[in-house]
Amino acid sequence: MRAEAPRVQVPPVPLRKSLLVRLLATSVLVAVCAIAATAWLAVRTTTSAIRQEQGQILADDAGVYDTLVGYAAIHPDWDGVGGTVRALAERTGRRITLTTQDPDRRTVSDSASGTSPLPAKASAVIDPLQVDSALSPDTGADRIDERAVGPFRLSPAERALLLGATEKVVSCLRGRGLSPRITHSPGGHPHIELSTNQALSNKLNAGVCPTDGVDSPTPTEAKALTRLNGLIGTCLRSHNLRPALVGLDFTAPRYPQDPYGTGQTLQTCVDTSRRDQLAPYTAPAVLLFVSSPPGSPVPGFDLSPANTARIAGVTALVLALTVTVTVAVGTRLVRPLRALTSAARDQGEPRPRVPVTTDDEIGRLAAAFNDLSERRERTEEQRKVMVSDIAHELRNPLSTIRSWLEAAEDGILTADNAFTSALLEEALLLQHIVDDLQDLAAADSGTLRLHPEPLYAADLLDQVAAAHRGRARTARVHLSTRSAPGPPVTADPVRLRQATSNLVSNAIRHTPPGGTVTLRSRQDGNHVLIEVADTGSGISPEDLPLVFDRFWRAEKSRSRQTGGSGLGLAIVRQLTEAHGGTVTVTSVPGTETVFTLRLPA
Repeated sequence: MRAEAPRVQVPPVPLRKSLLVRLLATSVLVAVCAIAATAWLAVRTTTSAIRQEQGQILADDAGVYDTLVGYAAIHPDWDGVGGTVRALAERTGRRITLTTQDPDRRTVSDSASGTSPLPAKASAVIDPLQVDSALSPDTGADRIDERAVGPFRLSPAERALLLGATEKVVSCLRGRGLSPRITHSPGGHPHIELSTNQALSNKLNAGVCPTDGVDSPTPTEAKALTRLNGLIGTCLRSHNLRPALVGLDFTAPRYPQDPYGTGQTLQTCVDTSRRDQLAPYTAPAVLLFVSSPPGSPVPGFDLSPANTARIAGVTALVLALTVTVTVAVGTRLVRPLRALTSAARDQGEPRPRVPVTTDDEIGRLAAAFNDLSERRERTEEQRKVMVSDIAHELRNPLSTIRSWLEAAEDGILTADNAFTSALLEEALLLQHIVDDLQDLAAADSGTLRLHPEPLYAADLLDQVAAAHRGRARTARVHLSTRSAPGPPVTADPVRLRQATSNLVSNAIRHTPPGGTVTLRSRQDGNHVLIEVADTGSGISPEDLPLVFDRFWRAEKSRSRQTGGSGLGLAIVRQLTEAHGGTVTVTSVPGTETVFTLRLPA
């Protein structure tokens, strides 16, 4: 009998008091530190926060201005601007209002209509044809927003055609060691850009990568340019100057010597003509008012006596809330811990289960404890069953040997060759059981030694079939092999032959006379399959999950006429898993049973 290890008596720990005190002290300390740090940071960072807020206000105003100018540049009126205004107001927390420029200042759109009067002075004028350079420093000298393209906007077909031609040029340049990229103008015309402009110019001018169809104006752009140059010509004739043509860059030609300022007049005509051409495509100029909503707090921080008292009151309230919450949470945390402690100390069988009421760490700990208890009971039950089965398997041959020896001693039996053969058979049976148990023990402890070497499944099956052919002939069972070509497996030939032999022995034992047992092998992806199929009695579906358990037998009487010790299939599973493979079984009762070893190729 195995000696039971002495139990260590663990003195009870006042868990509730200990946890609550520690939780309470920690929470109070954390709260005090948090409040002190918050107050210090508030005092130190208030001035910086005010400066940042002022800078953010300026940035928000510039963003509002740019967004509304962009809207005006691509819309001919302000009818649909309400959604944009509300979105800007929500993002900036400011009131945004657009009015006309006439003295009446009729409201075009207001994010907070009718809440308060507007400021006396407008924040800016929204006009995409006269952009405020102070709010948009990137605007060109003509002060026309680049998003205002009007009749120069390309159609989808023209964009697709230009993009295809541009991609050919880019592919050509990349083939010559350059790294170009494609950009698009607001009108949709693609352009090629390089980090080294001179290299691009040289490649294009040399005709190495022709840009025909890329830089030339499309029909839409040509039509708009013709109209623009007509307006420019009319302006120049009014100043008694000869006509001049501009391209898609809208830059007036320069004169080498211009004592009378003709170039300036020309550029003025170009800008004026552009505004005249774009005016029907852009929204009319409006006034922008950006103000704070009514009741908005004024940035600042005043540590007056009233504020000091308010901070002290909030501090006391935070401390009280911290203590209350800590006690409540601590009590709730301790309750399942005490239940776990009580269940762990309970030595009864079965072990009590701890209710799982939460999904936090303690709840998962309780679930793990319950699972551990279930596995412990299952293992204990399996141990009892295993001891009973081992005793039963060893008792039968020992009883037989004892009875025969006693009969020989009493003179009832004669110690002849038949008597010796019978004793030897029972001894071999005992040795077989002991060897099986030793193999299982070695596999469980990780000491099972394998001597792998490359071998082909077809050769292995031929050897196993040759070893069992005599037994199959005696049982009047047809034994055959069928193997498909496949790669070798790296395995211990003795152990793998042992596993396969166990399957063949079971198949022959459970196959009636006239049946067949077939050994097959084939490749399945990166694995080699070894199958032992028989046309025997089969296995019922409820018994399939149990066939690889130790000492399990379909015949509950455990008669030697219908089965072995019940360890053969357990050994098959252990040996297969030791080779990095798996074993499975499928069965149709009365039709066919197939055991499959899946081994890595």
